Amino acid sequence: MSIRLVDLTADDVHRWLGPALDVYVAAMNYPRGTQTYRTPLWRDHMNRPGWQAVGAVQSTVSTPVSPAGTSAGDPPTLAGSTTETLIGIAYGYRGAEDQWWNQQLRAGLRLGGYTRTQIDDITRNYFELTELHVHPSMQGTGTGQRMLTRLLADRPEDSVLLSTPEVPGDDNRAWRLYRRLGFGDMLRHFGFTGDPRPFAVLGRRLPMN
Repeated sequence: MSIRLVDLTADDVHRWLGPALDVYVAAMNYPRGTQTYRTPLWRDHMNRPGWQAVGAVQSTVSTPVSPAGTSAGDPPTLAGSTTETLIGIAYGYRGAEDQWWNQQLRAGLRLGGYTRTQIDDITRNYFELTELHVHPSMQGTGTGQRMLTRLLADRPEDSVLLSTPEVPGDDNRAWRLYRRLGFGDMLRHFGFTGDPRPFAVLGRRLPMN
C-alpha cells in the first residue's frame, strides 16, 4: 500500500469529484446525500481565479494469482492488479471581495475590532484554503500535511486563510496540523451566516518554509 499526491484539474473533474465528495462527507461525518447539494458549489469554485486542487491516492496491489494446473515453481501468468482510491482532497482559490466568505470575513474582522486599514491588508491578497479532508480510515498518516504543503508550495499570494470549527482546547487533528504549520488566530468563535457552529479563522504568511 502506498499513498501518492496528484494535482487535480477541472478537465478531469468527472473522475475525481464524486470520490472527493465522499471523502468530505466521511471526514466531516455529514449525512449521506450531502454530496448532492455540495456538488454545484464545488463546481462553481473551480471557475474562481487561482483555483487549485491536490488529491491523495492510495494504491493497493492485489496478490498475483496462478491459474490452475501450473506447477508450483512456475511464475504466475495472471499479474496482480493495482486499485487506486482517492483518500484525501485539498483545494482553494484566490480570495476576492465578491465572494461570500470574503464578505463574511470582513464583517467578522470589523466586529472583532480590526481597523479598516488592517482589514484591507488582511483581505487584499490571500489564498482561501476552502477544503482539506482525509478519509477517517487514513487520518494520522501525515497525508493532510503533505497535501497542504504541496497545495501552498508555489502560491503567489501574500497569505493563506481558512476557517475551521471550534473544538475544546483546539484539540483535534486539524487544529494540531494548522498549529504545527504556523497558522495563527485571526478570529475566534465567529458565526458564519446560516451555520450555528462557532468557527475560528486562522492564517499565516506565505511562502511556507
